[in-house]
Amino acid sequence: MIFLSTGGDQKQKATETALQYFDNGINCVELSGGKYSATCEADLVAMPSGMHLQVHNYFPPPELPFVFNLASQDLDISKQSVSLVRKAIRFAAMLNRPIYSFHAGFRIDPKVSELGIKLDRHNLVSRDLALDVFGDRVANLAEEAKREGVTLLVENNVINKKNFELYGEDPLLLTHPDEILWFMERSPANVGLLLDVAHLKVSANTRSFNMFVAHESLKRWVKGYHLSDNNGLVDTNNPVSEKSWFWEHIKQGLNYYTLEIYRQPISKLIEQYDLTDRMLTNIKKIKL
Repeated sequence: MIFLSTGGDQKQKATETALQYFDNGINCVELSGGKYSATCEADLVAMPSGMHLQVHNYFPPPELPFVFNLASQDLDISKQSVSLVRKAIRFAAMLNRPIYSFHAGFRIDPKVSELGIKLDRHNLVSRDLALDVFGDRVANLAEEAKREGVTLLVENNVINKKNFELYGEDPLLLTHPDEILWFMERSPANVGLLLDVAHLKVSANTRSFNMFVAHESLKRWVKGYHLSDNNGLVDTNNPVSEKSWFWEHIKQGLNYYTLEIYRQPISKLIEQYDLTDRMLTNIKKIKL
């Protein structure tokens, strides 16, 4: 199943973006971010019956924005992050798409205005402490998700050279394949990996690992993909192409592939959707 992310449009509700996709023939949509809606649950219930909706990360967005971080040491941010996950789990079950995917945690608490660009300097907690806190929270939430029949997928973070050099080390969790493997091996059975191939490309360049080898080592844990492309230096959510690095390596047979392409008109997004469908189908035929 191929989804199209609403994450590129933060000026309207994610459900409104989803309806625009549906009106243009796209019925599989990943709900991510968007404007706050006091009627979010009612909006979801009212969506066309032919739509397949995947809940991702910062959805449903709260009335007062914050940086979602399940590894946070800040009590208020921690409570808000856990509360968001619980609501998302409920929505995933309600939508009969019992998967909720979210980003790995951070060793810092950045401001909303810093996301997607260069970070400011913040207090850096130890990696071990951040991993312990993140792991404990994911395990507890996985137990709650299990009761709802929901699977949790953790997405690998992206670290670029500017942010790495600012701290002299990696201020984020789960950017390196060794750490991702370590975390997955210790996670509950209903926790898997949402592999963002664009994140992996930038992180590989920053942290000097081979993205092809990394992808192969992570495959057993991969339950879904985020697809976009970039120059290997910054995560820009650029369109994919037939020459994108991941096609011949991608894991087949999953029901979760999301195009996370930003700053493109709907006509271009439809072209991207058709290209992705064609590439996944052709690669499957070749491997058979």
